[in-house]
Amino acid sequence: MYMKNELIAYCGVNCGECPDYTSATCPGCRNTEWKAGDECMPAACCAEKSIDCCGECAGFPCEEMKEFYEESDSHRRAGALMSSMHRSGRKKMLKIAFLQILPGDSLAEQLTLGTEACRQAKALGADVALFPEMWSTGYCVPQEQDALEAASLGRDSMFLKCFASLARELGMAIGVSYLEAYGAFSRNSFALYDMHGARVLDYAKVHTCDFGEERVLARGNAFGVCELETEKGPVKVGAMICYDREFPESARLLMLAGAELILCPNACPMEINRLSQLRARAFENMLAVATCNYPAGQPDCNGHSSLFDGVAYLPDAEGSRDTCVLEAGGEPGVYTAELDLDMLRAYRASEVHGNAYRRPELYGMLINERVEEPFIRRDRRI
Repeated sequence: MYMKNELIAYCGVNCGECPDYTSATCPGCRNTEWKAGDECMPAACCAEKSIDCCGECAGFPCEEMKEFYEESDSHRRAGALMSSMHRSGRKKMLKIAFLQILPGDSLAEQLTLGTEACRQAKALGADVALFPEMWSTGYCVPQEQDALEAASLGRDSMFLKCFASLARELGMAIGVSYLEAYGAFSRNSFALYDMHGARVLDYAKVHTCDFGEERVLARGNAFGVCELETEKGPVKVGAMICYDREFPESARLLMLAGAELILCPNACPMEINRLSQLRARAFENMLAVATCNYPAGQPDCNGHSSLFDGVAYLPDAEGSRDTCVLEAGGEPGVYTAELDLDMLRAYRASEVHGNAYRRPELYGMLINERVEEPFIRRDRRI
């Protein structure tokens, strides 16, 4: 007995769009334990040959799979995906773990819970583990200055040093969010440690929620990109936090700085419109966006952590494909999804979005600081 816990099945079909899966004819490979007697031929065959999918098979495509790939549009797209993999050899698949977990009641408990979740992520084969927003406090922003200062952590705090050591021990990158002590102020911040425990990226939320409790926080002033070393090779990674998502400029600046993957800690309800924003940021910039949210049970949160890979078209497939690699449910847990780096990089090198055909000489109004009705807000900071 074994488990395949990926959205893309052994045959290459995206289970979420396969008619056999959606009609409950097939239980699907995602979160399914396959055993002797089950009717999934690709699952049993791949297990017997110790390969991850049909595209890695030397005999691909066998006669049975040729017929399978002609059964529907989703099956034909799967055949194109597997054919591409078969021609190019084994892909570079970056596994991202989304630590969609409930916080505790103290910094010590946050450290314990976070450490346990990271160890679980490593056991699942993750290359990168991502926390939800402001994990050090469970997204609690004290409004009184004394309490705010007491909850804020310096960059050299023991809390962060423990995650640096854990990243080095596990050989896995860890992206941890925290309430940062920043001079006389506090910020909503994120630190990324590589597989050796080196701190490779620092980011503070640029678009703070000044209409709510974040009005007591200082704002970040830059979007940075780093080269993250992983077992799958280097990946150019940037970060944004929650409300940053709602401003297209955030992801656009990261794309212009070279980002292939954006890590996005989150703490809000991820409903259809916010998920659509993430899909759009990935699509328009030809990059991947990985977002980790708190699960249901955390105030004003509902889970639905997600990965959008930004690849809307495949060269051998008709029409477009769903760029959603993962949308988790609302329950607490450590969810994983794989990002196909080879496919993403080939797509970025040939498609029409991103920085391929922009007209920046016409975009001057984007940096005009004037705000007029109906967008004037009394609580907006200057």
